Amino acid sequence: MSLAGIGSFFRSRWLGQAPLDQLFWRDMVLVGTAISVVSSVLALILLGLKMPLGLVLAVHFAPVPYAVFLTIAVWRTAEKSGGAKASLMMLGSAVWLIATVVV
Repeated sequence: MSLAGIGSFFRSRWLGQAPLDQLFWRDMVLVGTAISVVSSVLALILLGLKMPLGLVLAVHFAPVPYAVFLTIAVWRTAEKSGGAKASLMMLGSAVWLIATVVV
């Protein structure tokens, strides 16, 4: 993916142009969770190798800005959509963010 493609990915989500279902289920729940799990596993491996704690924590928390971005994008898109489903996705994204940061 080119830099322009990456830019349009983030722009479309920030502006609420991506479909809410795709943003919530694919981008956040599937991809965001996978990134978080990989980061946590890598951090545990580094911890097991007795690497400096600062490095371990940096690796573990590296996906947090992306998780915050996705959560905000879901909220912005859901606010445009309205309805009960959008409200549930807003709640789900907040719970997901807490879970990915804590775990």
